[in-house]
Amino acid sequence: MTAHEHASRHVRVELGERAYDILIGRNLLPAAGAAIGAATRARGCLIVTDVNLAEHHLKTLETSLAAAGLGFATLVLPAGEKTKSWLFLEKTVEAILANRLERGDTVVALGGGVIGDLAGFAAAVARRGMKFVQVPTSLLAQVDSSVGGKTGINSPFGKNLVGAFHQPGLVLADTGVLDTLPPREFRAGYAEVAKYGLIDRPEFFDWLEKGAWRGIFAGGPEREEAIAISCGAKAAIVARDETETGDRALLNLGHTFGHALEALVEYDGTRLVHGEGVAIGMTMAHRFSQKLGLCAQEVPSRVAAHLHEVGLPTRLRDVPGGAGSPEAILEAIRQDKKVSRGALNFILTRGIGESFIAKGVPEEKVLDFLREEVA
Repeated sequence: MTAHEHASRHVRVELGERAYDILIGRNLLPAAGAAIGAATRARGCLIVTDVNLAEHHLKTLETSLAAAGLGFATLVLPAGEKTKSWLFLEKTVEAILANRLERGDTVVALGGGVIGDLAGFAAAVARRGMKFVQVPTSLLAQVDSSVGGKTGINSPFGKNLVGAFHQPGLVLADTGVLDTLPPREFRAGYAEVAKYGLIDRPEFFDWLEKGAWRGIFAGGPEREEAIAISCGAKAAIVARDETETGDRALLNLGHTFGHALEALVEYDGTRLVHGEGVAIGMTMAHRFSQKLGLCAQEVPSRVAAHLHEVGLPTRLRDVPGGAGSPEAILEAIRQDKKVSRGALNFILTRGIGESFIAKGVPEEKVLDFLREEVA
């Protein structure tokens, strides 16, 4: 069977001539080669992965590519957020060139958000732009980072500050590979699932909250359903606003606070991983909205209660070793990509599923809120 036949869900990202498919279902990886060949028409590829994924899934992908007649080379990188750096971007680009891959060949990202962002950025800049396929292996990557073409690396000044928009030609989301994820990583990815309900799909958040989340964690049909809904929500926004000049910024709900926290812990995954930062950030965004009088008091409590139920952190005090002073958090927020002409922009809310872009939020109000949060 082909990957298309194995897929239980299929989402299309409509971007004209650059439109592509997201295939979702179990056992897609063994059939990936033919799908990658059909989508890219490439003759060869570079697989970029990390040491953890190489142990579990690399051989399956290599076998599939060989069966489809695709030549390949493999680059195995260290695991963790610190791999999203200039050093490993250079290693990835040099691997592309050393293996004599041509502009019409493909970079295949086998991994979570770190590998996907890094490999996609390398594909964007190597030979002034190569083809690119996402094979996301974490829940977070399957519902968020693999879709939409955002690629990049981190800087000491902040997260994802160096990068490019470079759309993949195909996304293969094999939900079976999530069975090998550590529980903490799966929980972290779930924060991005909940985010789609909190942005503009209150009925989706209701469904998750009322028990569907248990089926997602257990690997039931709810998992494919939630991933498809999440990808569909993101695909619709990306189709309207590919390069984030308008409402694509809504996808950053919780990320302004979350990215600041990641920078402050120096991307130390033992203290905080991305999805945990997003969980804290989303609950903070809802509490900040309530403080500003934008939503009812029960709204942030409801968000925090659900995220806490699934095992996610919701407070600054949940960051091991602390999150820093209010002033330090504010300084990290100033480096956020959503800052425009020096003004702070946030994604705030009027209720569950009623998020909006708030521009020019006064710094003094942010600092007052942070002082309450740290206390």
